[in-house]
Amino acid sequence: MAPDESSQSKSPLGRVIAVVAILGAIVTGALVIDRITYDPRTDDAEIFANYIGIAPLVSGPIMQVHVADNQMVKQGDLLFQIDDRPYAYALAHAKSDQEALKGEISDEQRIIAGKRSGVDVARASELSSEASLMRASASIDQAKADVNNAKAAVDRADAELSYATNNLHRIEPLLAKQFVTVDQVDQARTLQISHSQAAQQARSQLALAQASLAAAEAQYKQGQATVLQSHQQVQQASHNVTTLEPLTGQLPGKQAAIDTAQYNYDNTRIVAPFDARVTNLTISEGAYATAGQHIFTLIDTRVWWAIANFRETQLQRIRPGMEAEVYVMSRPNVRMKGIVESVGYGVTPDADLIGKLSQPGLPDVQRTLNWVHLASRFPVRVRIESPPSDVLRLGESAVVVIRGESARVASR
Repeated sequence: MAPDESSQSKSPLGRVIAVVAILGAIVTGALVIDRITYDPRTDDAEIFANYIGIAPLVSGPIMQVHVADNQMVKQGDLLFQIDDRPYAYALAHAKSDQEALKGEISDEQRIIAGKRSGVDVARASELSSEASLMRASASIDQAKADVNNAKAAVDRADAELSYATNNLHRIEPLLAKQFVTVDQVDQARTLQISHSQAAQQARSQLALAQASLAAAEAQYKQGQATVLQSHQQVQQASHNVTTLEPLTGQLPGKQAAIDTAQYNYDNTRIVAPFDARVTNLTISEGAYATAGQHIFTLIDTRVWWAIANFRETQLQRIRPGMEAEVYVMSRPNVRMKGIVESVGYGVTPDADLIGKLSQPGLPDVQRTLNWVHLASRFPVRVRIESPPSDVLRLGESAVVVIRGESARVASR
């Protein structure tokens, strides 16, 4: 067969193969575009987790380091220990101050109890003085009654003396005329003398009663002075009684000092606040730890995320709650399931588009001939479910595929 005939016979077969290849490429491209449209994916993603810097709350030399760099630790594990002796001494001193204050309060309570007993004694003396004053007042009343009785007796004795005297003067002239006997005159004279003595005795009794009244009044005044003195003694004793408020008011401050010292002492032992991985450990025993300065970092291994940057044209197919797949570059064959937690709503504006605010309120828009505008990318946070602890690393590159639409179709 001639060469021309052979090439002509193969030409239709080649064209068929070429058409099939082109159609296959078109179908494959359409399938890829459809898959990318329904299941947005990006390789612009990183693995992220919460992390904290471990800084001591107290200062001092590090006595022991119980962890190594990149070590996994559990919540409550001891990380390192600072020299606790100064803080133990401060705690003991604070407790000693509190006990000394309590002892001072106890002594003051006994002193106050003694002073209160003195007040009770002064009040008893006051009551006794008031009772004596009442007795003196009763004595005055009795003395006044005695004076009145004595005055009445004097008046009665004077009346009887006057009658006897008048009778004697009446019958004495009758003796010369013998109208009366000598015996009658003697009796009248004797009676007059007797009543005169009785009048004198009554006046003496009156003087004695008046003296008793004066003595009772003097005793009453003395009783008044004693009562006034007793009142003053009670007031003075009451004023001498102190209170415990100045001392008891110091108790909260002493307890606060103990609590602060206990807090500082407890913080000489630094423990892991959660399950984590140690990183950036660059210290050793003997180093001086300063309060508030970071020593190393703990990566929280309880929750991991993939922060994936998707183009703004893909965001309409991404919503919180959608399923996702996460692949890390170090283990691309390991598929990890994830859930979309949130979609970002802000990124830093492009200065080439809006310009820089060089003047207040006036954007500085630069002129450019670049007619190609790239789509902005917004971060999508995907929480990884049941992450393997030995696979994920903070800042590791990842690929994220959102299975939202395809998963919904598959479920139907």
